Amino acid sequence: MNLRQTKISGVVIVERAVFKDHRGAFSRLYCEQELSAVIGERRIVQINHSFTNTKGAVRGMHYQRPPHAEMKLIRCLKGCVWDVAVDLRADSPTFLQWHAEELSAENHKMMVIPEGCAHGFQVLESESELLYLHTAFYQPSSEAGLRYDDPRLAITWPLPVADLSARDQQHALIASDFSGIKL
Repeated sequence: MNLRQTKISGVVIVERAVFKDHRGAFSRLYCEQELSAVIGERRIVQINHSFTNTKGAVRGMHYQRPPHAEMKLIRCLKGCVWDVAVDLRADSPTFLQWHAEELSAENHKMMVIPEGCAHGFQVLESESELLYLHTAFYQPSSEAGLRYDDPRLAITWPLPVADLSARDQQHALIASDFSGIKL
């Protein structure tokens, strides 16, 4: 596994080796030893899966507040998505900046999103599926989100937004006095 740091500290792209032969292909999804530089002492405690029908749909921008903040490792199993991480950490030099990466079944990339960052994605191919590895259990009382179209973030979505959940439509814009998440 090759680990590539992005401009946002802790947001890492994992590029995995794929071994192909006449039968198909094999690749490692997760290796604690190879990812130890990123994962540290954390444990994967929950694995989620999403399936999104509509090309152009946006899911996010979601995060969990402390004390239930979580690191996520995201992998696209089918289709293709524009995966986005937003830095919400107080005193971070990249506060309110975002990084996006195309994740697809074809490119085998995985994105690591640390605690204190929001996550969302836009579906670039219909019927896309994502696998999420989490370092904290889902806690509804700690759930939070950002508007996908918040002007303070100015995320560049590659397609017009075709579908958005009622919950994601209700996220408020970032308040002018928001100073970030303290971990």
